[in-house]
Amino acid sequence: MFKTYFKIAIRCLLKNKVFSAINILGLSIGIAVCFIISLFVQEELSYDRFNTRANDIYRIEFNANINGGKINESNVMPPVAQALQKDYPEVKEVTRLRTLGKPHIWINEKQFDGSSLVYVDSNFFNVFTIPLIQGNAKTALLHPHSLVISKELAQSFFGREDPIGKLIKFSKKNDIPPFTVTGVFDKIPSNSHFHFDIFGSMITDPDAVSDSWLTSSYYTYAVLQKGYNHKKLEAKLPGMVEKYMGPQIKQHMGLTLEQFRTKGNSIGFKLQPLTAIHLHGDSNTELEARGDIRYIYIFSAVAIFMLLIACINFINLSTAGAVKRAKEVGIRKVMGSRKQELVKQFLLESLLITVIALFIAAILVQLALPLFNELSGKTLVFGFQLKPLAALTLLGLLVSILAGMYPAFFLSSFKPIATLKGKFTTHNSTYNIRSGLIVFQFFIAICLITGTIVVYKQMQFIQNIKLGYNKDQLLVIDNSWALGNKERTFRDLLLNDPRVENVTVSGYRPAGPSFFNNALAYPEGRQNEFMNTLEYRIDERYIPTLGIQMAMGRNFSPSMPTDSLAMIINETAAKAFGFGNNAIGKKIFREHGDQGQHLGYTIIGVVKDFHFRSLHEAITPLLMVLQPETGLIIKVKTKDVQGLLASMKKQWQTFNTVDAFSWSFMDELYNKTYTAEQKTGRILNIFTILTILVACMGLFGLTTYTAEQRAKEIGIRKVLGASVTQVTSMLSKQFIKLVIIACIIAFPLSYWVMNQWLLDFAYRIHLNVWMFAGAGVIAILIALCTVSVQAIKAALANPVKAIRSE
Repeated sequence: MFKTYFKIAIRCLLKNKVFSAINILGLSIGIAVCFIISLFVQEELSYDRFNTRANDIYRIEFNANINGGKINESNVMPPVAQALQKDYPEVKEVTRLRTLGKPHIWINEKQFDGSSLVYVDSNFFNVFTIPLIQGNAKTALLHPHSLVISKELAQSFFGREDPIGKLIKFSKKNDIPPFTVTGVFDKIPSNSHFHFDIFGSMITDPDAVSDSWLTSSYYTYAVLQKGYNHKKLEAKLPGMVEKYMGPQIKQHMGLTLEQFRTKGNSIGFKLQPLTAIHLHGDSNTELEARGDIRYIYIFSAVAIFMLLIACINFINLSTAGAVKRAKEVGIRKVMGSRKQELVKQFLLESLLITVIALFIAAILVQLALPLFNELSGKTLVFGFQLKPLAALTLLGLLVSILAGMYPAFFLSSFKPIATLKGKFTTHNSTYNIRSGLIVFQFFIAICLITGTIVVYKQMQFIQNIKLGYNKDQLLVIDNSWALGNKERTFRDLLLNDPRVENVTVSGYRPAGPSFFNNALAYPEGRQNEFMNTLEYRIDERYIPTLGIQMAMGRNFSPSMPTDSLAMIINETAAKAFGFGNNAIGKKIFREHGDQGQHLGYTIIGVVKDFHFRSLHEAITPLLMVLQPETGLIIKVKTKDVQGLLASMKKQWQTFNTVDAFSWSFMDELYNKTYTAEQKTGRILNIFTILTILVACMGLFGLTTYTAEQRAKEIGIRKVLGASVTQVTSMLSKQFIKLVIIACIIAFPLSYWVMNQWLLDFAYRIHLNVWMFAGAGVIAILIALCTVSVQAIKAALANPVKAIRSE
């Protein structure tokens, strides 16, 4: 019996080649997109779950609101770990991590660069599941100047030699004792929220034993009792603030904790589950770029809807073509076929189409994954492994049942007498279901088109917004600190180059990696009104080099010794301190040194607000002082940038530094800030096009069926004088009407979703009517073009052929 079913299924596919192709291709694209997104979502949701204690590990984060200035940091004070372990018995273990960048490494007088170094507590490898392939995880970091390095580094540094016991230096001058390699780890999984090459013993760091509760540098992780509700511990943490932080706030600010809070300030800690860091983290000091749970929801919805659209095509084309198979069903029922047997037949046809679609989908996934990886920054792999293939097969079976169930029961329910007499007609309910499914398809397509338009406009807004500084033609020297005391000499050489307009010495950059310095400050006479601000330490050339505009007052001047205690603030700071337009001459005090002294600075100028952070964040109070630190930013005034760079490289090499000349452009650093949004926009564009393609394929098939069903009607109308335009309009308007209904439903939901997305940007576009109207017009035009192709073909057909059997 199965063999017979299979033969009939093959014949039906070959007999209806166009519709079989539409179904197979639509399902192939739907399954492929769904599977790729599933791989992406699975990867994102799996972050940090490789740790055996993942469900019991929590990161301690610091949150504060000081006079309207919000602090949200994932690194905390050195003594937090000890206080947690000492005062809270539900905390079983605590470990810390402190980042140290990518220092120079010397091994036998040979230099290596580009490896990231962190200090960690000796129990770090007991908390996190990073197995050592050499060395003892429990003792490797017990002693000062001990290191655990990656297998890749071990091979790079020592080749085939045993790395254990080897010495690594972080200073060529021997002013820092060498470190000993005590362990080697294989590789940190890609789905970890941190990746480092070298782990050093925390006991080496003198600041690790500091008792300061006012400086944050340590990422701290606590392991709680198995199954313990972390919210209970979080509710107890204000007690830790009272006990340890309160006295130091009083010492440095002259305020009790109660007085501090009555002024509208808040300060405290919260616990972030380890498995939530990647997708739900919201601090501004993350170890790596994090994901976004909202994009998981968006892409998951796209995957489900894409698959549904492909299934809807199958259902619509199967039910619309019911007339062609009505007599077949009638004859088979008269010959004794039962309904169950017919259902099996039609489900087998659905399964056959799905199996063919699965093979094509597997090929599409293999071909599309490299492109998706490039767009998303992932390294997803499909391969012919058991789990992915099993998942793909299950997905195919689900699609087969989902798409084939309704057509199977619908076709097998025909009355044999009516069908054999040629009196078969589809019910209005069937037409309504089909119409509803078309509306749903285009509802999804219109939502995606609207989303694509909004994302594009926001990215365009980001590119064109007035930043308050000129990011163009700014060259940043990434590692000018390597020149040491020759940095100023290099700057002077550049200033003498006619291709260079200006050069400033500062590591504080409004885009890309930058020095970061929070400063608690208050206006003269109002010591109890501390405000959290950002401090830039710059020279007198910083403002003109970046093209920042003065709102009032003057810039720093090297000819005025008093400028060492002068300050320039931004307009937001002037408003926040209550100075308004009378800021010049006012004094601002900020903490100086470790003993709680407060140093006063006289305001000599106010700059117009400029964006020194991502557009996701509002401009906050900024203080600028004349205390230049290392770093070079160069304003170029030549089109021969490559020639200038070659010249700079030559000059750099004359200083005999071991570091290679490294540079980047400010506008490129700015663009990298929005890489996640740009990638999402590009991926959304592709999915939108594919969704529209699959929806239009179904619409094309339905138009073809409609034209075939109404062939005699069209022939008669043409004989009676109907024009091609009238016939085309008659066939098109019922579908266009459905697309318009889809627009009306899609617009409110699109508005809400995209408005929520835009709320994440402090500076954003406004949603305009034309964006939604444009999406609607695009959808209608696409549908009209799709329908018109087949409608015009039907209208141009010879009417004699259609009505000659009457």
